[in-house]
Amino acid sequence: MGRGPEDPDRLLPRADYRVDDVWDTVGLRGTGSNDVVVDDAFVPEHRALGFGPVTALRVPGHEINPEPLYRLPYAAVFTTTIATPLVGIAEGAYESYAAATRERFRVSYGQKVAEDPFAQVRIARAASDVDAAWLQLTRNMRELYAHAERGEELPVELRIRTRRDQVLATERAVAAVDLLMENAGGNAMRTGPGPVQRAWRDAHTGRGHAANDPERALVMYGQCALGIPVHDTMA
Repeated sequence: MGRGPEDPDRLLPRADYRVDDVWDTVGLRGTGSNDVVVDDAFVPEHRALGFGPVTALRVPGHEINPEPLYRLPYAAVFTTTIATPLVGIAEGAYESYAAATRERFRVSYGQKVAEDPFAQVRIARAASDVDAAWLQLTRNMRELYAHAERGEELPVELRIRTRRDQVLATERAVAAVDLLMENAGGNAMRTGPGPVQRAWRDAHTGRGHAANDPERALVMYGQCALGIPVHDTMA
């Protein structure tokens, strides 16, 4: 059901913004990540919330919503939700590659690709990257949630570690897909619904998201480890 322009949960009336259809990309085409353009519109103060209070975990909603989920750091939750589908993409690419490789025959070398030790090594490395990414992502979110559930202050070291592991999960996902794509053969490069090349396009497109900037996240972790205060709003 549509909402009227005066509904209290609407940031802006529909007439005050437009959606520009600009999402014409090589990957992640289904996300429809178009631009929302607001030009000379008034936003009431009670409908705005800055990064400062969000990062400090001091927001008005805490007064009425006791759920632990809403006491997790925005940066940790948001960036993890950006990395998670990319790891899933890499896992899907791995499964598709392994299934296809069991049946592939490489004429140039006169052997089944499944018997090629170099292909076997790529499979092992890709699988390890995917496993490492999942293990760190799930560990960090479990620990954050457990602290919030107990009503404890969230350790800054854990928050920063979550950002470190999130961005490296994306890096591992892209590396895993690259390993497989490089050994998938010419058929995998054909345009169309091929799962490995689609995963390759999607993973690289997702890597470009601002949340997946490795240097910014890793600098924060290095600063924290060395006792330097971290002031980044995405910590």
